Amino acid sequence: MMRPGAALLAAALLGCGGGAKDLLDTAQLEETQRNVPHARELYQEVVRRYPNTPEAATATERLRALDSAGGERP
Repeated sequence: MMRPGAALLAAALLGCGGGAKDLLDTAQLEETQRNVPHARELYQEVVRRYPNTPEAATATERLRALDSAGGERP
């Protein structure tokens, strides 16, 4: 379940364009808070919207790590 503050932050970032770094930061925060499903969605959004950026590379790495760990951060 998404925390209300995180939902507002994510909505604000997505609504105003955010940027690759802001979106990645939000995904990492969600992962830290163990909201893995939302973190995964945000990582996927980084890869989709900013495919040739360092942030997309980091997001791809995190998605692979989440997949190999069964969804939890190693």
